[in-house]
Amino acid sequence: MKSRTRPLILRALLALAVLLGLLLVYLDALVSTTFSDRRWEVPASVYARPLELYPGLVMSADQLEYELSLLGYRPVSALSAPGQMRRRGERIEFYSREFRFPDEARAAGRLALDFSGRRLASLRDDRGAVSLYRLEPVQIGGIYPRHQEDRLLLKLEESPPSLRRALLAVEDRGFYEHWGVSPTGIARAAWTNLQAGRLVQGGSTITQQLIKNYYLTRERSFTRKLTEVLMAGLLELHAGKDDILEAYINEVYLGQDGPRAIHGFGLASRHYFDQPLEELGLHQQALLVGMVKGPSLYNPLRHPERARERRDVVLGVMRGENLINEAEYRVALAMPLGLSQRPRIMNSFPAFLDLVRRQLRRDYREQDLGSRGLRIFTSFDPQLQRQAEASIQRVLDGLEPADELQAAMVVTSFGNGEVRALIGGRQPRYAGFNRALDAIRPVGSLIKPVVYLTALEQAERWTLASPLDDGEFSVDLDGSNRWSPANFDRQSHGTVLLHRALSQSYNQATARLGMELGTERVRATLEQLGVDRGQPNVPAMLLGAGGLSPIDVASLYQSIAAGGFNLPLHTIRDVVAADGTLLQRFPLAYEQVASTQAIHLLHYALREVVQEGTGKIVYRELPAGFAVAGKTGTTNDNRDSWFAGFAGDLLAVNWIGRDDNAATGLTGATGAARVWSHFMARASTQPLAYRVPDGIEHSWIDEASGKLSGRNCANARLLPFVSGSEPSERGPCTGTPERIIEWFRELF
Repeated sequence: MKSRTRPLILRALLALAVLLGLLLVYLDALVSTTFSDRRWEVPASVYARPLELYPGLVMSADQLEYELSLLGYRPVSALSAPGQMRRRGERIEFYSREFRFPDEARAAGRLALDFSGRRLASLRDDRGAVSLYRLEPVQIGGIYPRHQEDRLLLKLEESPPSLRRALLAVEDRGFYEHWGVSPTGIARAAWTNLQAGRLVQGGSTITQQLIKNYYLTRERSFTRKLTEVLMAGLLELHAGKDDILEAYINEVYLGQDGPRAIHGFGLASRHYFDQPLEELGLHQQALLVGMVKGPSLYNPLRHPERARERRDVVLGVMRGENLINEAEYRVALAMPLGLSQRPRIMNSFPAFLDLVRRQLRRDYREQDLGSRGLRIFTSFDPQLQRQAEASIQRVLDGLEPADELQAAMVVTSFGNGEVRALIGGRQPRYAGFNRALDAIRPVGSLIKPVVYLTALEQAERWTLASPLDDGEFSVDLDGSNRWSPANFDRQSHGTVLLHRALSQSYNQATARLGMELGTERVRATLEQLGVDRGQPNVPAMLLGAGGLSPIDVASLYQSIAAGGFNLPLHTIRDVVAADGTLLQRFPLAYEQVASTQAIHLLHYALREVVQEGTGKIVYRELPAGFAVAGKTGTTNDNRDSWFAGFAGDLLAVNWIGRDDNAATGLTGATGAARVWSHFMARASTQPLAYRVPDGIEHSWIDEASGKLSGRNCANARLLPFVSGSEPSERGPCTGTPERIIEWFRELF
């Protein structure tokens, strides 16, 4: 019987040895081929625009202090190291950090800035006056892998020695002596667990913890533990101790921020303290080391007292191991947790980051975006975003505190097509439905400038003084249905001039004009102006029945504001590889899509909208002499409230509505225009300049008839015309001929 059993046992042992050997070969291949890659797996970093400081800049000391606070600069009484700032009234001094821009590497240095009201008066460094200085940009987030894990990678020598010593003292005292597994640590943990009658302590080394984080699940089983031990030994064969410790410092799990996992001491330092790891105090380092044992249990944001107790335990270990002296120990014990009290900016702008992701796919090659350590520099402006959020909150809270109204906003620099701020909902920190990009809603009267531009491009036929019929009419759609547009006030206004029909947003006059032009022609103009979302080929399209998103509307009005030049809206300025190489971007098409003369006439009418038309409410916030242009939009039953407009530097589009498409009770003027004007009054610094292009002449026109008039005549208005398109017929009052007036001016 024994002779039969022995071969079976030997064969079983042989089979087990073969399986174990195959397992070791597989695990060895896994560790040796992936460890280096996993060490440097990191999402791309996304940065805001760098703030350019120069004498004369329109900026207050409060605004600069806010920008520095976003960057984690700490207030001190005397500057001694990078990352510090000091304010004395209208004077701010700070010690900048070094930073590698796409076009240059900038060293750290001290600067002093003096402000006068809302202007930067002077800027100096240690060598004297400075004409221009770029502050390092704020990192606003990362484009993360699917697992939503974030890292901020550090070289081992970039981590504070005191943190490394504390980590080893608390987590793995024999790290530099063992081969991946510590028998004494396992024995100690086993005895503790036996005494407790349950699993309360693990004997894992730092190498084992790293293996578990990199390759294994958190399941507690004998098989998983055996695999962990084998892989730890294999890793020690392939990697040096310093490499393993460096990987651990960058990988260890230290908490959660919504769906985003916080990995590594570098990112944890930013998350909890809003400071680089090398700038942390001893008490803050001890807190992070203490959190390794249980990031949720000792989360200082949720359990401050428990976290403090754990921190003090770590400090006690450091004192007991003579890593710090008695004075350092007492000072650290007396310190508060030192958590950042400022709102965290990383990944606080999900709507903008969503647009960055989409435009990365649009503008760059997919194979280039797989590179590690990418840095993405964008046009995002934290100051404008802050004001946009404040304006939405201020107006919507006044309209309806119940939070049922939703909002979206897009802010651009229309001269170059850059998106500077973006809000996807009333709760801008919520990474949910991005209404700025994906809410396709009827735009109402926002579409009307497209109809009028289509007409004004035909200067031989249409001018600002062309008479339009604002009477009732209807259109036969399919033999059984008729479309009968009506004005908002349910009144007809007879014959009105074209510029007044637009400024007062008369539906009947606009619809008649659009039908005469043809819906196909109007749709073609819309596409030329940058809207690639198809619109229905029906008469109601002329009054905005087709759906557009706020970003679509921003593209449309950007082309209008930019003088008829269409440049696709974009957020990304540069994408830089880890070695400093600029990635090549697919070229953005920049073309003129409308004549400068026709656009100039349209600008005149859109300025009239806010001066005396449906949008004049904006001057409740704006100074009377601050020139802007814009258009209100209201949809059927007041479901959507829109406003789109621009000053000399910024364009903004606002939408207010409900997600269930119910009525809001708001028009474009009573809702979105109030947000727009509140924002522009505080964010825009340049009024719209009235530049007359070549080929434009001005004539006095009788508002009643559209015929030539004189300066001193009743109902006279000075209107711009494409040269040669002025009315030829004179009205009943011509006044003093303009040529005679000009002749007398030249004499004197």
